[in-house]
Amino acid sequence: MLVGMTTNADQPQTRPRRRSPAGAAVLREDVTEAIRAAVFEELAAVGYARMSIEGIARRAGVGKTAVYRRWRSKLHLVLDVVSAIAVMGLPAPDTGSLEGDLRLLYEVTSRALRHPVASQIIPDLQAEAARNPEIAEALQKALEQGQEGVASGIVKAAEQRGELRAGVDDALALDIISGPLYWRSVVARTPKLPKGYLDALARATAQALKAL
Repeated sequence: MLVGMTTNADQPQTRPRRRSPAGAAVLREDVTEAIRAAVFEELAAVGYARMSIEGIARRAGVGKTAVYRRWRSKLHLVLDVVSAIAVMGLPAPDTGSLEGDLRLLYEVTSRALRHPVASQIIPDLQAEAARNPEIAEALQKALEQGQEGVASGIVKAAEQRGELRAGVDDALALDIISGPLYWRSVVARTPKLPKGYLDALARATAQALKAL
């Protein structure tokens, strides 16, 4: 053995220090939000079929790697973004009357559905949902849960005020509340709602709910 050389047994054993992740490895929330916003814009511009990770990254001002660190494919990215809509929800109206709550709900929902981005994305995703069960499930969850909690709250409040009988069927009430405006704005895609339409719809819906 060479003079001065020690063996492993002669010196204390130390574990190598674990390196802290580099800054680039940390998923920055502002980048994540920029990518999510870019997904909505890209969907509205080119549709799901033509949408690409490259286009999303370019629109978000990031590299493709930043997208792939968060989602492994465009399908999972869209599913995540669409599913997030469900938990965002709508503000719960509290006007003190059934008709007033419905009128406020319709005002907010109408503006959301008629937004240029939403008006392009929803029909496109509906078409894609017919071919893709995962998108169908995510879209159904977003559309139903986004309104279900609010509609249920309106019905429960009306029951407590005595405007509706107790025990109204929540599923049927949701269909009555959400169906007409969704049909007019998304399916028929009416360019502009007639004057007084939301007021008349709120009155008619309130009467229909009272008949349940």
